[in-house]
Amino acid sequence: MDWIGIVTVVLFVLLAVAGIAVIRTRNLFAAVMLAGIYSLVSAGLFVVMDAVDVAFTEAAVGAGISTVLLLGTLAIVGYKEAKPDHQPILPFFVVIVTGGILVYGTSDIPPFGEALNPAHQHEMVARYYLDKSYDDAHIPNVVTTVLGSYRGYDTMGETAVVFAAMVGVLLLLVKGPLPKRVHHHGRWIEVPPGTTRDEMVARLRAEADAEGGAPDREEDGDG
Repeated sequence: MDWIGIVTVVLFVLLAVAGIAVIRTRNLFAAVMLAGIYSLVSAGLFVVMDAVDVAFTEAAVGAGISTVLLLGTLAIVGYKEAKPDHQPILPFFVVIVTGGILVYGTSDIPPFGEALNPAHQHEMVARYYLDKSYDDAHIPNVVTTVLGSYRGYDTMGETAVVFAAMVGVLLLLVKGPLPKRVHHHGRWIEVPPGTTRDEMVARLRAEADAEGGAPDREEDGDG
């Protein structure tokens, strides 16, 4: 086995370890960090498999923006997972069936790196992209042409998913409950349960007026 094969095996083992750890942990912060590690290892695996464009996307979206959005959500909902009231039998069944279908679908995938694979028999398509991309889209960069024109619907779908996730997190930040404490004037202030944002702002302003200074914008913190 050459060094590429060894690196591939090591990355697959790390993926399996990270995936099992995500399933078994009950600390949501740890789960988010492990999911980010999983995405980063996946990006490295894509690089080894010569899919650098997919690796960039996985690193930016999976290990980057997705981790940030999840951490923003945890700042509102907390990092402890509530114990479910019932056994997740139906989700487990759905995951098993879906996983089985995906594994079955891989049985028709041709061997990786085989010279006679269909992906290697369409040189005319790649040549067309290189020769005609500017004439078709009037974009000087062929990579941008492929992502924004030839694969425009695929790129739009990926962007829509990230945008929807960002909107969901923003709604939680705006409408969700306050954290257990906020940072104001260099000190942490405990927030009583049930306190609204307007009540908290009024309290901070009243304290600032009593101290004779203008109130600073409060900074949310996790409790």
